Amino acid sequence: MAGNSKEIQRRIKSIGNTRKITRAMEMVSASKMKKEINRVLQVREYARASWGVLTNLSKAFDRLEHGLLEVREVKRVLIVLITSNRGLCGAYNAQIIKKLSQQVKNPKLLKINRIGNEKIGSTIKDEDLEFDYIAVGKKGFNYLARRDKDVVASFEDFNYSPSVEAVRSLARIVIDDYVSGKYDKVVVAYTDFKNTAVQVPKLRQLLPISKIDIEKQIEEMNREDDVKDLKEKEEIIDYKIEPKPIKVLQQLLPRLVEVQLYHAVLESNASKESARMLAMKNASDAAADMITELQYSYNQIRQTGITQEIAEITSGRAALE
Repeated sequence: MAGNSKEIQRRIKSIGNTRKITRAMEMVSASKMKKEINRVLQVREYARASWGVLTNLSKAFDRLEHGLLEVREVKRVLIVLITSNRGLCGAYNAQIIKKLSQQVKNPKLLKINRIGNEKIGSTIKDEDLEFDYIAVGKKGFNYLARRDKDVVASFEDFNYSPSVEAVRSLARIVIDDYVSGKYDKVVVAYTDFKNTAVQVPKLRQLLPISKIDIEKQIEEMNREDDVKDLKEKEEIIDYKIEPKPIKVLQQLLPRLVEVQLYHAVLESNASKESARMLAMKNASDAAADMITELQYSYNQIRQTGITQEIAEITSGRAALE
């Protein structure tokens, strides 16, 4: 019985130490999550400006001939998969990987290119569709490598507060390969941060550039009230631009691709830290429950021992009398 009580005490101490670690990780993740959310909010003004330029130059946008707007029949698809470098973040990685796996197995949506308000499908059979991948994060790379997928590039540094300049190297690969005709569609797979309890895995068309997808992603950057207010105030302005609107858009389009990728990375980072914070909180709560149960068991054993000792003393005294 004494051995059992010592074992329970050892387990209580061990679980208590683990709880301290998970509690510390929870607070660190909460701090990182706030920083990532603030970074997303900092992109808001750029998103508003992009929205306004696209709206007011929509006519030029519609008639512009640019490699990033060229729509081709989908035969080869490049997918940018954004995951974390480490685990301990609940279902964060599993959700986006599962979403990607489902889309690849049933590529009905991946075979569609959007241009304007139109959807252009592909006549290519599902089994003839080719996929290449860019892995952002070790977990995604490991998943793809284990399944012998074609990974053309891997980035591991974007999980730690990346800058626009850092993401620009990824954007350059994506833009060059699409403009050269190597791929007919580029998709980014990321996790959209809704709140601390909800993170939604998404696959979004990155290239060819679609105003619908850009507007949806800009909506994610802004609060719903801000977007509603922005749309209500939206009006077409007759800009006088030097040089011509088409020249402006030719410079703007690559920047839009960069900011879309940057936003996807920031959303994924915020989602990752939120998922890790909740996972560590759940672990801390589970540890507290285990300690309570073990303490109850320890008290029972201790009380049983005390009762037995009292009974033995009483019996011995009775025998002496």
